[in-house]
Amino acid sequence: MTTHHASDPTAHPYTREMAMIHQVFRRESRLLAELVQDVRPGDTARARTLSEHWQQYTVGLHAHHTGEDELLWPALLPHLDLDAEQVLAMEAQHRELDGGIDEVQVLMDRWRQRALAEDRDELAEALRRHHRQLCAHLDEEEREVMPLVALHVNGEQWRAVGERGLAETPRDRLMIALGAILEDTSPEERREFLTRLPVPARVLWKLLGQRQYRRETTRIRGRRTTV
Repeated sequence: MTTHHASDPTAHPYTREMAMIHQVFRRESRLLAELVQDVRPGDTARARTLSEHWQQYTVGLHAHHTGEDELLWPALLPHLDLDAEQVLAMEAQHRELDGGIDEVQVLMDRWRQRALAEDRDELAEALRRHHRQLCAHLDEEEREVMPLVALHVNGEQWRAVGERGLAETPRDRLMIALGAILEDTSPEERREFLTRLPVPARVLWKLLGQRQYRRETTRIRGRRTTV
C-alpha cells in the first residue's frame, strides 16, 4: 500500500499530483484487462477499438516514465546518498515494465486480427500481469521516492516535468488527458487542480472537455463507464 494518496490533504503538492497521475495508469490498466476479457469471439471491431486505446495508454505511460528518467531523477540524484539506490531501482523497474508491455503488444496484435477466444484469454492474462507489475512499481515509487522528491526537487524542476508531459500530449488529446486525471479526484482536488490551469484551458474544459471525455469513456468502456 502507498503512504500517500491523491486524497491525502497532508501530502506535499508534488506527491498529490503524482498520485493523481498514477491513478490514471492504475485504473486504465485494470480496465483494459477487464474490457478485453469481455469481448465476444470474432468481434474484430471491438478488438480494434481496445487495441487503439492500449496504444494511447502505452504512449502516455512511456512519456510519463521518460519524463521521470530524463528530468526528475537527474534533478533528485545529486541530493541523495544511500537513498540513490531507491531512485535507480525506479529506472530499472521502468525497463522491466517495458518488457511486459512488449509482451502485451505482441498478443494484442495477434488478437486484433480475428478476435479469437484463446488469443483474448492469453492477452487478458498478460494485461493482468502488467497491471500487477505496474501497481507494485507505482506503490513503491509513491512510498519510497516521492517523499524524497518533495524534500529536494524545487518548483522550477517540478514544472519542467509537467511541461514536458504537456508538450508530448497531442493537442486533440489534451481534454481527454485532463478528464482522465480528474476522474477519480475529490471535489477539492479537482478545484485545486483546475485553478492551476490557464483560464482558457478551464473554460475549454467546462464548455467542451467534459463532454469530450464522457464520449471517449463511453466509447471505450461501454456500460462500464463511470463518468
